[in-house]
Amino acid sequence: QVHLVESGGGLVQAGGSLRLSCAASGRTFSSYAMGWFRQAPGKEREFVAAISWTGGTTYAEDSVKGRFTISRDNAKNAVYLQMNNLKPEDTAVYSCARARGAFPTTSIETYDYWGQGTQVTVSI
Repeated sequence: QVHLVESGGGLVQAGGSLRLSCAASGRTFSSYAMGWFRQAPGKEREFVAAISWTGGTTYAEDSVKGRFTISRDNAKNAVYLQMNNLKPEDTAVYSCARARGAFPTTSIETYDYWGQGTQVTVSI
């Protein structure tokens, strides 16, 4: 059983920064890729960023490239999302997820465990 818990969300002004954390249970955390997704009100969940099992490969959605950085610490069973230069359109519930394999993907269907999410609100 895998349990994922996100933290670090909150209210921030446009241009500000937040760092999201995702704590994972389970001894096999380091064997799997991890991803961050977000869902804004009235919209479908969308891919934000993903990272391979070693951390050596990362992907990011085009709108967050250059602003968001995904990283992981396998010794701490944790994955992070550093978000800089936040914009109002980044407002959403952000969730971390564990991929079915070791390499990152952008497809929701390739992730099998999900956290409950943390709210990020960016004000003008």
